[in-house]
Amino acid sequence: MRPGARDGDWFGPKKRFFPRARSIVACMSSKRLLAILSPLLLLSCGVDTFETTVQGSTKVDGAPGLLKLLPAFAPFEGLTNLDFSSNQEFENQGVDKSDVDSVKVTRLTLKIASPSDQDFSFLESLRFYAAADGKRALVAKKDGIDKLDLRAPNPVLVFDLEDVELAPFVSAPSMSIEVEGTGRQPESDTTLEAEVTLRVDVNVF
Repeated sequence: MRPGARDGDWFGPKKRFFPRARSIVACMSSKRLLAILSPLLLLSCGVDTFETTVQGSTKVDGAPGLLKLLPAFAPFEGLTNLDFSSNQEFENQGVDKSDVDSVKVTRLTLKIASPSDQDFSFLESLRFYAAADGKRALVAKKDGIDKLDLRAPNPVLVFDLEDVELAPFVSAPSMSIEVEGTGRQPESDTTLEAEVTLRVDVNVF
């Protein structure tokens, strides 16, 4: 027994040994807790899902007094050669298109911007496609448009969506959204505006 130690006190005064042992255990526990929580903290700091919207417009030539079949749509200005590296919402989120895991269309609408008295009765069906690197995928469609009774002024058509994965299109050097349709030419030149909302899922790790 060491001098100064009492009977039964084989390890000497407890206060000289236990605080150090407790600090070692606390340190080890803290490191283990940090290792467990670090991925969760990283996930909470990163944005893993956001939405972005792209818009475009085109003109359909009118044919007064004639029942001419609808010609091919001219490309929608604003929806061709899209490079998502320069997309504003991607930049705001600090995300590069190479970080994309999944992209889906969540809403697609078409509005008659002018003339104000034009309705959708000249259209029968429409299809929207994503196109990139020589590939094409149907993303939205609408049939029986002329029977929907969408009246002027400035009616808005909401499309039925396809559950198609667009990540390969968005991560391509450029992507376009193309339109095909059936119907007749309207009485006067008609401007259409399309708006496409995309939900983007990214890898935050």
